[in-house]
Amino acid sequence: MRDPALLDLSEAADAIADGRLSSVEATHACIDRIEAWQPAINAFITLDRERALVQAAERDRELARGQRRGPLHGVPLAHKDLVLRAGRVTTAGSKIMRSTVADRTSTLLERLDSAGAVDLGTLHMSEFAAGPTGHNVHYGPCRNPYNRDHITGGSSSGSGAAVAARLIYGALGSDTGGSIRLPAANNGIVGLKPTYGRITRHGTIARSWSLDHFGPMTRTARDCALMLQVVAGHDPRDATSSSSSVPNYLAALSDTSLTGIRIGIPKETLLREFDPEITAAMEATIRTLESIGASTKTVPLPNLKVLLLVAETIIKSEAATMHRPWLATRPQDYASQVRLRLEAGFLIPATQYIDALRLRALFTREFLDETMGGIDMLLLPVMPFPVPTIADTDVEGAGGEAVAATVGRITTLTRPFNLLGVPSLSVPAGFCAKGLPIGLQFVGHPSDEAQLLRIAHALDRKSTRLNSSHANIS
Repeated sequence: MRDPALLDLSEAADAIADGRLSSVEATHACIDRIEAWQPAINAFITLDRERALVQAAERDRELARGQRRGPLHGVPLAHKDLVLRAGRVTTAGSKIMRSTVADRTSTLLERLDSAGAVDLGTLHMSEFAAGPTGHNVHYGPCRNPYNRDHITGGSSSGSGAAVAARLIYGALGSDTGGSIRLPAANNGIVGLKPTYGRITRHGTIARSWSLDHFGPMTRTARDCALMLQVVAGHDPRDATSSSSSVPNYLAALSDTSLTGIRIGIPKETLLREFDPEITAAMEATIRTLESIGASTKTVPLPNLKVLLLVAETIIKSEAATMHRPWLATRPQDYASQVRLRLEAGFLIPATQYIDALRLRALFTREFLDETMGGIDMLLLPVMPFPVPTIADTDVEGAGGEAVAATVGRITTLTRPFNLLGVPSLSVPAGFCAKGLPIGLQFVGHPSDEAQLLRIAHALDRKSTRLNSSHANIS
């Protein structure tokens, strides 16, 4: 067998289940790659080597007794460092929580444990999930495994880099304005922001409780479906958790024909606003989708700038509320730009925040009627330009208006769908001239993650496996 770390999640799970690979072997393979790559890309905050190996050995003993916990039995994973595990430090990428030991375990980790996963540790992230690039003044920047001078995207930066570099088989990320889809796109992997409430947030550290979504980040659509199957579903401990039934996501992948699928694309005037390399990736993907049987039509988009402003009002108001005690007692322990963004929430009147919540429902109805009414899903880029460098997006460094403008544009195509609460799936769509990945997103109807995954899986099968080759450290 080839290096176990190079297997996809589904392949590793199957190999462990039928005895071709042990959980200990898979865990050792991941640890070896982590130790080789961590100095270069800085994807982990905490690596629990000993605990993971003990857990892997127990998973192997369970299999030997004929006991398989679930579909992830023995598979090593790691997750963004804001998912709590009792007894372990959870930093949220901050100085303030650097020594904070969790007093409970999140429902997400409980479900992964029940499915047999091995937990390798916690992954790098932007401080308190407040940043779309992967910069972090407390832990250093997370670096793109395809080119270490470029950003990973944030705030689930370590999740994107670790999965792409094959340090782990899959990871959880969180997404308030693009924080799953951006690092998925920038690192050439698959990342799902599900429908609001589809995945519980109990036992996680919030950025904005009205807009936060958790979701899987993997190398293939099949792997994403497998993880989603484990973590999706109602949680009585989360008041926002959806009670909708959970479909069989893996079964939905069996139909790889897209005949009858209607895909909406933006007007040509908007396409011209994207970098030409992004537009070319869109056009190539459209041709591939049509070759599988899908049809495309031009659809009107909502006013994305308005949606961005409404989402910003909600995020800033809720984040300021949550951070008020620390902002009063430990303001010096925040990165300056993070602190400024949080403090801005104190200047927003309560009436404006309430209006934003009210408008959210109105905008969602309009989007579903006017944009999504005659289509099954919408196709858009994740970012309007190729992956920028760390230096060109360093707001804590030289900064300046140009840097701020670049960073501000990063979430223009992702944040609106957090406000609307609809599912969105980032998929690999080739590479730019500099060899950095390009990602596109499929935006679907509420609770229709299965359709998004089915289309992404069809692309996986039809296209050259753009996400199958791992990046090289040089």
